[in-house]
Amino acid sequence: MTTRSVPIVDRVTDAFFALDTGFRFTYLNERAETLLKRSREELIGRVMWDEFPQTVETQFPDGFHRAMDEQVPVSFEIYHTHLETWFEARAYPSETGLSVYMRDVSERKAQETTLAQHAAVVEAIRDAVVTLDRNREIVTVNGATESIIGADRSQLVGEHVETLTELAGIDDDHAVEIGRAITDIDIGTAERRQLELPYSGPDGDDRMGEFRFVPIEDHAATVAAIIRDITDQHEYDRVVTSLHEVTRWLLASDDPEEICAIAVHSGSDLLDLPISGVWLLDQEHGYLEPVAGTAGAHDEFGGLPRFNPGEGLVWDVFEGGDVELFDDLSETDDLYDPETPLRSEIIAPIGTHGVLMTGSFDPHRFDESDVDLISTLVENTRAALDRADRERVLKDRTAELERQTERLEAVADILSSDLQRQLEAVADALEDDEIDDWEFPLAENTVETTLDRAECLVDDVREFARNATAVGTRSRLRLESAIADAVSDSGINEDALVVDATATLRADPDRFVHLLETAFDSAAARADDGVTIQIGLVGFDDEGSRGFFLLDDAAEIPPNAHDRVLDPTADDETAIDGLGLALVRAIAEAHGWTCTVTNGENGGTRIEIRDITTLERRLE
Repeated sequence: MTTRSVPIVDRVTDAFFALDTGFRFTYLNERAETLLKRSREELIGRVMWDEFPQTVETQFPDGFHRAMDEQVPVSFEIYHTHLETWFEARAYPSETGLSVYMRDVSERKAQETTLAQHAAVVEAIRDAVVTLDRNREIVTVNGATESIIGADRSQLVGEHVETLTELAGIDDDHAVEIGRAITDIDIGTAERRQLELPYSGPDGDDRMGEFRFVPIEDHAATVAAIIRDITDQHEYDRVVTSLHEVTRWLLASDDPEEICAIAVHSGSDLLDLPISGVWLLDQEHGYLEPVAGTAGAHDEFGGLPRFNPGEGLVWDVFEGGDVELFDDLSETDDLYDPETPLRSEIIAPIGTHGVLMTGSFDPHRFDESDVDLISTLVENTRAALDRADRERVLKDRTAELERQTERLEAVADILSSDLQRQLEAVADALEDDEIDDWEFPLAENTVETTLDRAECLVDDVREFARNATAVGTRSRLRLESAIADAVSDSGINEDALVVDATATLRADPDRFVHLLETAFDSAAARADDGVTIQIGLVGFDDEGSRGFFLLDDAAEIPPNAHDRVLDPTADDETAIDGLGLALVRAIAEAHGWTCTVTNGENGGTRIEIRDITTLERRLE
């Protein structure tokens, strides 16, 4: 290096130093002195490796030796730990040594690092990311673009954005919307635009995409397009909306089995659950009874099983009360059928009503979205079943009130007509003027009998009205003792009874005796002379519900009147004095028993009182 060139080099902003062929310093400019923190006087004539031994473990030796040996320029980047600075070193060889320039490139390295990090993030995300320049040409695409759109970088980079819309199968109208969104971002009229558009996936299937456009600051690109496949979310939203529509159908029905059928088939159609069923709790027997199932469930299993308490996962989940997902039944204990071909299933309780179960032959078939959707379906089904229960209770109450109203009206008719007849009989007798030697015309206890009849009628009405309330305290009774008490207060003699068997039962003593007394009086009222009444037990030998019967040989009640005589009526065809067998039925139902009227095999009328669960045969 000549002396004349020194001032020029000294004005160079880069650090500069010169080495001879023995790697001894021959010159340093001021920037190099600052960088190396050594003066020219200290370093000129000194070997670089001796003065800076820490550089031996860096790229300097290899690079400088190569430049000197091969007489070629070399450049490399090196991080100065002490200065926390990145430098770009460039060495130019000559016959007398090396000229070395070092430039601070920390800012560029930081930008490159940031860009590399951003690129790594962009590559890592599952959304397709495409950047565009002002000419709408594609600058970069990430790896996810291929999996979402089905096009790789070589097909897109450098091409117009129309290439992307064509490869993605986006129709012309939607492509125009994309163009407008890009323009809005590019000219600054919007900071963000978002579109939801249909497109074709890599396999040509119909997909739904969310296209977001945002501005970016880059030396080449101005707009970034982020494309997310939202087909599953879009389908989820569609199904949720459809489930709300199904709710209207569910709530429009008051039939539990119809509600369950709607739920099952909605799940099959909307949620793609071809193997599904609903079980409802049988309140009387305490088991889960299948009431609805998909065609797929019936085809595969030939019907759905009944689940008794403690049987299988269905019962366990029903008792637990929470929706359960079983990913792999082969790894699950307590299966109802260990040989089941199902490999995964979701079991969802429908409140306290029952459960809905759906299954698949594939393990891990369902995910949390399926659980959420099924939870929504069963919650709507529960609400519909609750409503159906309330509607049924309301209808039953309304029907009972109407029935009670009809019965009370009939009671009023009977009471007025019977009492009117009794009072008219007394009035007619008192007005009889043809008897010279007057004495009370209703002799031989006739008046007493008439008034007793009126009093009994009032008692019957009072007893009938008690049917709407619970019976009094029940106690253990002997049937034959109750019969004897009833005979003493009735219009028949003890020798008119034939009691075939003895038994015990629990009942309200007074009301039970009144039931028997009323039945005896009904038979006596239908008899012209005497009457015989046979009393026996039923349900012990014929496997029916337990009870007893009364069979009389009086004039039989015709079959077409069997039902009518059990309701109070003033109809001339079937009317008898008082409430008669309607009172028998009322007392029986107050105990929770049933009462029926039929004809005997050889004539007469047979009254059966059944469903007496406490009735026990008693051996003499």
